[in-house]
Amino acid sequence: MTSWEKWGLILVIPYLLIFVVFVIYPVGYGLWLARHPESYTKLFADPIFFRTLLNTLVFVVVAVNLKMAIALFLSGFFLHTRWWIKALSLVFILPWAVPSIPTILSMRFMLNPEWGVINTLIFKLTGMDGPNWLNDPTLALSLSMLAHIWKSLPFWTLILLAGRMAIPGEQYEAASVDGASNWQKFCFITWPSMRSLFLTSTILSMIWTLGDFNSVYLLTGGGPADLTHVLATLGIRYLRLDQVDLSLASIVVALPLILPLVYYMMKRLSK
Repeated sequence: MTSWEKWGLILVIPYLLIFVVFVIYPVGYGLWLARHPESYTKLFADPIFFRTLLNTLVFVVVAVNLKMAIALFLSGFFLHTRWWIKALSLVFILPWAVPSIPTILSMRFMLNPEWGVINTLIFKLTGMDGPNWLNDPTLALSLSMLAHIWKSLPFWTLILLAGRMAIPGEQYEAASVDGASNWQKFCFITWPSMRSLFLTSTILSMIWTLGDFNSVYLLTGGGPADLTHVLATLGIRYLRLDQVDLSLASIVVALPLILPLVYYMMKRLSK
């Protein structure tokens, strides 16, 4: 072994130790605690679990696809070089840059049925009381998806904006000379150039959204009556009930949703 190889081994060992201590050990220990089949029997017998599974699927499919479609549209909007669009982009990125706790909790305070600013405004304009926003499961879950979209939309818009900026401007100039409309430019230049980036970003966003804890827990806390939980927050419910095995089992059952997405994304990136 040469001196360079020895130094390389010395430098790599600390990173391997950190990976083992903070990744391998926690994951392995969690799987060990969730190894008993009785844990999954009790989990599947809980009606809250299947409602949570449905909520998770709706959250991922609806929120991610709506978010990525809006991000694709906004990436074209922010591509313009007008000064007021550049100034607006600074404001647009703030939700992603600001921590989740103050931003999402402020939304929860705004939606308070008694003293929230939204219902106060509704009462002043119409003379009627506003709805109890977070007391309806469908409405509460929809607002959680809205919070997720609002919080993460700037990030994916920037990713797709970078993809648009990589497209040579000469292609659009040639299309303009040929009399192509904006829609034709998008269909035949923008979308073919960005399709791979868009699909990869969508899959990665699905993986991250499956683990999104803040949007639901900070806004609804899983309520009302535990009907807006997603898999990322269900474990906290079982921890509060002192059911550690069910808490870890609820995390393990998310793996069949996550692993195929990870495999497909890594397969695409390897090409």
